[in-house]
Amino acid sequence: MATPLRSLAKLTPRTNSSLCFCSQFLQSNGLYTRPSTSFHFSLGTGSRSTIRVKASTLQQKDKKVSVEESLSAKTDLKKEGLPGLDPVTRPGFVETNVVKVEQSINIFLTETIIQVLDALYHDRHYARFYVLENVARVPYFAFISVLHLYESFGWWRKADYLKVHFAESWNEMHHLLIMEELGGNSFWLDRILAQTMAFVYYFMTVFMYMLSPRMAYHFSECVEKHAYSTYDKFIKSHGDELKNLPPAETAIKYYMNEDLYLFDEFQTERVPCSRKPKIENLYDVFINIRDDEAEHCKTMKACQTPGGLRSPHSVYYNSNSGADSDSSSKS
Repeated sequence: MATPLRSLAKLTPRTNSSLCFCSQFLQSNGLYTRPSTSFHFSLGTGSRSTIRVKASTLQQKDKKVSVEESLSAKTDLKKEGLPGLDPVTRPGFVETNVVKVEQSINIFLTETIIQVLDALYHDRHYARFYVLENVARVPYFAFISVLHLYESFGWWRKADYLKVHFAESWNEMHHLLIMEELGGNSFWLDRILAQTMAFVYYFMTVFMYMLSPRMAYHFSECVEKHAYSTYDKFIKSHGDELKNLPPAETAIKYYMNEDLYLFDEFQTERVPCSRKPKIENLYDVFINIRDDEAEHCKTMKACQTPGGLRSPHSVYYNSNSGADSDSSSKS
């Protein structure tokens, strides 16, 4: 049985600090002014706090969202000129051709995996999603492992990368838990296949990341792009059926949680608190999972440019500290 919406506020304690954080951030970025009615805070005892934001989101009911549109969406975060960002330079002739070779290899590997999944899971959707989510979270484990190794030797210390990749793995883990709750792991052969693929993929990604982080990030982008496309096709073909099914309990606890810090953290192209998921049925669950995959794609694309990744919360604190210093110097 799905948890009624009126009881969602009891899942986690209410935290007014998160509301203050959203309000301060949105005011500092010019997205909120007091005379405006763009934001509405409902603090009733029977329902959880909601924030309506004038920000573009991928989740739009009854509106088709293509992969290209979602991946080309403009960032809501102003990252230019912030401390800690490496300068971005145009690749030379040799590097451009190396990138083409890397991407060609990644596309070939991705298409091969897709063909295998199509043959094994033609009409077994939840089992396919279970295998896909087992594989999709592996790169973030590999990235974090290599980054910790580099940190141990003092070679490359990137705190924001560790934060964002952990948030991505946390998000993918909940996708996996949802598919397990829906019965995607009920057949023993599916479990063995998923775990074997994850084991091989982990060491392959570690080697690839040490050889070329750009190539590893692009391969992960290809996997996430396929995941987005898979969920999008499933939603369009089974939308009416999903709207009549109750949501997974795991999805309610994850997406409707008052503490969405890690949920905001992996969405590096969005303003924190600008996306508030809605969960009323299984259709909403898959809409949010699909939109998560699009956000992963954008983050992986940003990682391919040196210095292109920043924690959205780090951007917020840096911009706020800069504004405070400017105001104090003027006074």
